Amino acid sequence: MSKTLIVVDMQNDFITGSLGTQQAQAILPNVKQKIRQYQENNDEILFTRDTHQTDYLNTPEGKKLPVEHCIEGTEGWKIAEGLEVPGCTYIDKPTFGWTHWNERSFDEIELIGLCTDICVVSNALILKATFPEVEITVDANCCAGVTPETHQAALETMKMCQIHVIGE
Repeated sequence: MSKTLIVVDMQNDFITGSLGTQQAQAILPNVKQKIRQYQENNDEILFTRDTHQTDYLNTPEGKKLPVEHCIEGTEGWKIAEGLEVPGCTYIDKPTFGWTHWNERSFDEIELIGLCTDICVVSNALILKATFPEVEITVDANCCAGVTPETHQAALETMKMCQIHVIGE
């Protein structure tokens, strides 16, 4: 049985850039360690990248969150230094949750990354709905939300939907 680690949106803009937070910066060592564990076990690692275009502010999301971020090809769009893994798969998603998970297959999934209360919870719920029999885990020590309160609320939401939350 193989395990898959999905590293959600660990991009510069969410860590030190236009939407960066101290909480996002604080989880970097935990995320690096988790990625290393999966590498050592030769497990699959996928990275998602929040990916917007230069017209972001004119999009429905941009009108609700008028802060340019993760514009494709910019420094802010890139995965944080020290996290990337050679030969990994990168999924550029134009919105919170990737809607094409059904094109893949999984035995076991673990999610980590940013933001717990937006993209992590969105992807976790899409995955749970798509693969109800697959064990899905979220490591709270490797996630950060927009605020500590919304981080915790997202963890509670995922627990209610039978997603295993560890590291609290």
